[in-house]
Amino acid sequence: MIGPARMADLLRGVLLIFLWGCATMERRPPEPAPPADLAPFFQIPQEYREDAGTYRSPLVFEDGTRVTRPSEWPRRRAEILSAWERAMGTWPPLIASPKVEIEETTTREGIRLERVRLGVGLGGQPTLGFLATPPGRGPFPAVLVVFYEAQSGAGLGTERLDFGWQLARRGFVTLSVGKPSSPFLPGGAVKARGDAYFGPPGEPLRLEPISALAYLAANAHTVLAGRPDVRADRIGIIGHSFGGKWALFASALYEKFACAVWSDPGIVFDERNRSKENPHGAVNYWDPSYLGSVLGEVPDPSRRDPYFSLPPEGRRGAYKALVEAGHDLVELHALLAPRPFLVSGGSADLEERWPALRHAIEVNRLLGAEHRVAMTNREGHRPTELSNEQACRFFEWWLRDR
Repeated sequence: MIGPARMADLLRGVLLIFLWGCATMERRPPEPAPPADLAPFFQIPQEYREDAGTYRSPLVFEDGTRVTRPSEWPRRRAEILSAWERAMGTWPPLIASPKVEIEETTTREGIRLERVRLGVGLGGQPTLGFLATPPGRGPFPAVLVVFYEAQSGAGLGTERLDFGWQLARRGFVTLSVGKPSSPFLPGGAVKARGDAYFGPPGEPLRLEPISALAYLAANAHTVLAGRPDVRADRIGIIGHSFGGKWALFASALYEKFACAVWSDPGIVFDERNRSKENPHGAVNYWDPSYLGSVLGEVPDPSRRDPYFSLPPEGRRGAYKALVEAGHDLVELHALLAPRPFLVSGGSADLEERWPALRHAIEVNRLLGAEHRVAMTNREGHRPTELSNEQACRFFEWWLRDR
């Protein structure tokens, strides 16, 4: 039998071991707080703090039960991905080593700018890109810039869409890419939209176009991540308007993007006729160049649906399936958690979008993450000098300065 004195010694020993273990246990690093100039953009305006809109919570399983613990989120996340994949089509395997051809190299302000041809589309289909590398040895953080065409991102096209060039001047490696269907026009000329991207011409549609572009972006990420001068764990993505939709889907569907900026894409499905309520804020995911094509059909590149309202025959393709099953883009926002994103809102994404964003905030809080969902607002659709500065500062905070 152990006597009282011996029992006391044993208990003291157990207590000391416990306290030593607590003192030496690896602590979770503190959550990075945004700098003072960015902090206000993570705060929900007072009028929306209790408003979650009419969106179905991404924390509710398909059987109606609710995610209550972080350990349950991966199963719900997989359920969301599966639902969107059923509607949009299944990605083929990612390209392990995308083909990269350098077509031209120039230097401007000490930054090396390479015009490259990248085999990153469906079936290795090539697309034009501009790779900007800042001076120095690196490794550097990096950002993928997506838009109709590649020139603007590199500072060779539309004014204020030069995200890649601005970030390269701040010490980022950037890769600006366009659709494979967008032509390269020398001399700075830009044919902004070009034809929709449906994959290899004349073949039946395998993926909804916005998912095919997200697949292309995932392969472009591989190009950046494979470079010795890039920090593979610190690669973000940005796009404006059409490119904003592209960046939204790519960052949601491909987890390796560390963060994202979506410039005025329309972050939810919205069927209001925006020509009457907001002339510059069309949110037209029903268009065949996004989610309105039909898998298995040979697409018609000349088809153009109404820009401001649903086509006369109504919803089509994945858009029809998703909307009528009660899905919305709040589910894709949630897929980023705990990765941060910034909505650089203009006429398509006004402050009224905060109720949608509250759901991503809720998912992040379940996972123990704060300061992951931000929105800025401006007048008009086009980026401004201020909104571009805010986007660049967001990338500096998350990808460079931590």
